[in-house]
Amino acid sequence: QVQLVESGGGLVQAGGSLRLSCAASGSIFSINAMGWYRQAPGKQRELVAGITSGGSTNYADSAKGRFTISRDNAKNTVYLQMNSLKPEDTAVYYCNADASGSRRIRDDYWGQGTQVTVSS
Repeated sequence: QVQLVESGGGLVQAGGSLRLSCAASGSIFSINAMGWYRQAPGKQRELVAGITSGGSTNYADSAKGRFTISRDNAKNTVYLQMNSLKPEDTAVYYCNADASGSRRIRDDYWGQGTQVTVSS
């Protein structure tokens, strides 16, 4: 199995910054794409940013110019640098990995989520 653990969430004022981290562990055969999703109360979970194993990135329109996703393949870790935060960014942020465990069966794995709250 593959486990994902997020960290770095918290309470910040509008205009502030946070950096989220997600470390993968367990019986990992390979990790392909990784990404960050978020879900606010009463809303659908949405993709914020994604990154492939080769470093290609994509962002939600709301995140472009403010957020940066990166990864350290040696550490099996993905990061999300969030700048110029807005109250609308308030949500639980989830780490996702397209990965294969020891049985080499490709699947999506999710972390437990970390709360990000942006006050006005």
